[in-house]
Amino acid sequence: MPESAAEAAGESIEYERTDVSVLVVGAGAAGARAAIELTERGVDDVLVLGKRGHGDAHTTWARGGINGALGTHDPEDSPAIHAADTLNEGHLINDPALVETVTEQMPARLRELDEWGMDYSRTDDGAIDQRYFGAQSFRRTAFAGDHTGESLLDTLVDRAQSLSIPYRENVMITKLVADGDAVYGAVGFDMDTGTFQLFNAGTVVLAAGGHAAIYNRHTSRDDENNGDGAALAYDAGATLMDMGFIQFHPTGMAVDETDPEWEPWSGRLVTEAVRGEGGRLFNTEGERFMRRYSPDQMELDARDVVARSIAEEVAAGRGTEHGGVYLDISHRDADFIRERLPRMYERFQELGVDMAREPVEVAPTSHYGMGGVAVDETGETDVDGLFAIGETMAGVHGANRLGGNSLAETVAFGVVAGETVADRVDGPGAIPADLLDTLVDPHLDDLASTANRDGDEDVEAALAALRDTMWEHAGILRDEESLRAGLDALEELRERASDLDVGPVTSESFEFAVDLGFSLTAAEAVLRGALEREESRGAHYRTDYPETDEAWRRNVTIERADIGGMALSTEPVDEPSAAVQAALDEGHELDYHQLE
Repeated sequence: MPESAAEAAGESIEYERTDVSVLVVGAGAAGARAAIELTERGVDDVLVLGKRGHGDAHTTWARGGINGALGTHDPEDSPAIHAADTLNEGHLINDPALVETVTEQMPARLRELDEWGMDYSRTDDGAIDQRYFGAQSFRRTAFAGDHTGESLLDTLVDRAQSLSIPYRENVMITKLVADGDAVYGAVGFDMDTGTFQLFNAGTVVLAAGGHAAIYNRHTSRDDENNGDGAALAYDAGATLMDMGFIQFHPTGMAVDETDPEWEPWSGRLVTEAVRGEGGRLFNTEGERFMRRYSPDQMELDARDVVARSIAEEVAAGRGTEHGGVYLDISHRDADFIRERLPRMYERFQELGVDMAREPVEVAPTSHYGMGGVAVDETGETDVDGLFAIGETMAGVHGANRLGGNSLAETVAFGVVAGETVADRVDGPGAIPADLLDTLVDPHLDDLASTANRDGDEDVEAALAALRDTMWEHAGILRDEESLRAGLDALEELRERASDLDVGPVTSESFEFAVDLGFSLTAAEAVLRGALEREESRGAHYRTDYPETDEAWRRNVTIERADIGGMALSTEPVDEPSAAVQAALDEGHELDYHQLE
């Protein structure tokens, strides 16, 4: 029930207090799977928080598939080869232990989802079908048409509801209650009522997504993936890792942004499944240009390779008027396209384009942050009791993510973190009184003073300026001068952020003001991480250091400095297990031409 801060911390701002053993922040696939694991292991004091309505999470936008070495079509596949592909795609700076956890878990996780009713696409004999995805040696990407993330989340939500797992929607967490050594809960607000919230929790599981939307062309919704998870953890004393690695998906929608019908679709994902089912890329001269850049793997080479190839075609004047190239799958039968790519087909049909008869325009778009919060083999951060899973965590993807591994990571580490927390859970604990005075109450004051602020700066304009800054200064091609200019531009944006025009707590402008704070932290970490790494590796391409340097086979970490600001350092990468090393040595590789 409401409790005044006068009673708890000597102030007058009121909040609602909730005591819970495990607080899960984020209601996408990672958060849902962790809550299911906790509940099935007997933890009956779990609460899941979502910023949106029940079942509405960014997971639903992951379309192409979810990886696991089932061997439906290619029985020679194995978790070790899956791990080798993941490490190769990550340019060998992934955490091998985290990678192997995912690849070893996934066959069982895929079958479990099948038992729970997931709407997989099937082979003629009823097995879970699997398709090719870029840079994978075998067909290991299970899928549900081109709506895999939606089907996955529906399955997990149904399972969670069958277990009666408590869930609160439209609650946004703005700060973790932590002293740098341990976490004790979280503070936020109810987005419907405007009521401030204090959650006293023995363990916090952050499953709050990534930070791809800090770029102006991105595949996320504008109100998602703004860096919440990384910024919350960093503020609480956790370490960030490899934030400079941003995956630019090769195929976002390239549109006329002056056309109100098309503008909302700028950068939105055209799933890799289109290329996995045989889609081909052409420049405006009609050339299938991937023959020049990657004659063996063609359109299904690694995402960083294909994205840079498209960028080079555009820079050379062989791009479309909207800054992209053409993706064509019209050589496939129309019924095949409608069956295998139903959402893509319907989307373009509604916009007046028939994928079965004509190509679509695509261009690289910010898609995924490979970096995030540094964690151990269970998903726990270096702040005791604070876990980070899903896109919030770092380590699985290295310098470039293998397509189909994002959904795999969510369910695999949802299980692993859930197992670990269930073995340790010991009630809600208690927030130390001094943190109520020194952290909770000042933060509530800050939130209250942000609401109804009559400033000169428009919140959405400030967010747009940040996204423009990141695209210009930390995009597909980077160099020292541009990265430093980006940091200078961020400082100017911080000044603007101190004079925002903000509505009440229930307003969109208040939510976006909070998002802006998270995005500024994430953007600075990306810029500083990219500036620190003086080489090119995977999705990180420095034009002033164009070669990969073996001496930089290290992870870049970021901690809060004692005197303020970000303190960067590097750590060596561990070696893989003998089985995975053997798979690496065997040199498995996709032969694209078997699709022709």
